[in-house]
Amino acid sequence: MKQASSFPSADGLWAGLRLAPDAAPGAALDADAEAAIAVTEGMVRWVGARSALPAGFEGLPPHDGGGALVTPGLVDCHTHLVYGGQRANEFALRLAGATYEEVAKAGGGIVSSVRATREADEDTLFAQAAPRLEQLLADGVCAIEIKSGYGLALEHERKQLRVARRLGEAHGVTVRTTFLGAHALPPEYAGRSGDYIDLVCNQMLPALAAEGLVDAVDVFCERIAFSLAETEQVFQAAKALGLPVKLHAEQLSDMGGAALAARYGALSCDHIEHLSAEGIEAMRRSGTVAVLLPGAYYTLRDTQLPPIEALRAAGVPMAVSTDHNPGTSPALSLLLMMNMACTLFRLTVPEALAGVTVHAARALGLQKTHGAIAEGMPANFVLWNVRDAAELAYWFGQRPVRTVVRQGRIAVGGQP
Repeated sequence: MKQASSFPSADGLWAGLRLAPDAAPGAALDADAEAAIAVTEGMVRWVGARSALPAGFEGLPPHDGGGALVTPGLVDCHTHLVYGGQRANEFALRLAGATYEEVAKAGGGIVSSVRATREADEDTLFAQAAPRLEQLLADGVCAIEIKSGYGLALEHERKQLRVARRLGEAHGVTVRTTFLGAHALPPEYAGRSGDYIDLVCNQMLPALAAEGLVDAVDVFCERIAFSLAETEQVFQAAKALGLPVKLHAEQLSDMGGAALAARYGALSCDHIEHLSAEGIEAMRRSGTVAVLLPGAYYTLRDTQLPPIEALRAAGVPMAVSTDHNPGTSPALSLLLMMNMACTLFRLTVPEALAGVTVHAARALGLQKTHGAIAEGMPANFVLWNVRDAAELAYWFGQRPVRTVVRQGRIAVGGQP
């Protein structure tokens, strides 16, 4: 694995580019005009029409984009990337007719990943997760969320979050860590969900936050997971520590979780296939992002579509993510998720592209550093060997990445 510190600097003048629509909100140029991006000290200092480049940037080292399309770096805003084992057997069970809930009640589901994760040490988890991350990075991902939730005990949740931090450092990618201790009830707490939530709120979360391992807090609010009251207890603990919240909401039923999350100013509500009109209105008022996860919808062969038209009408921002996890979305391509969001959920191409850039960044609280190409933001952008942005959602199985600039360094490709 190539160390991030060895990636060459992206400082210089990137010219011969075509800006994707809305890639650089502050840049005014015709659709067919040649674009340029000036980068110094790893930061974007100017972006716009090449013909309007300020004289002070003319002497920067040149990077010829060769007519490539350029977008902001992609953001994968919902993943469970660090875990032990895999669950292909459950995929086969579901194909044979078992439901998600039946698999969980039979000892499969999240709890089976908990067993494998607890058995693996930190180095093993890192070695298993690194190739998965590399697959996502090869798709142009420049920021990613990694949740815990397969440890369900302090030492094992800590292990997952430490690996997530290590992955970010080793690969030179922005990683936001989310504590998902309230993901499932561990076997040793069977029938005692209240006691487990007390443990999550009073011991696990404070300890991990004190160690600097938590950027946000999530809960799986569902019949097979945790109740609305238990979810609010976790949210209160997060609020007391000054941590933002997110929610696995309305995936299998309408629990009212989205409205609760919105009351706590949640960054995002994710899955949301059963989201109600009341939940949509609450999210609109709070500015909470709706995160669409077509990989899980597809894998579970779901038939309840998220309320896309209602979200669109309300102006709720919609993000798109892989939801990479071993049980319900073993997806390792954010570009494929763009295609699925368009074909399965009927997003438009501009919506899908915004869903993996600007809205995904907002879902992680990273809107000041990711999701756009703008003066004063870190250099995170991707050059693509395509003519039109629609091709990013059109092809599947193809990787049209030409060059990835991540955290101000040339992480994939190089000077063309």
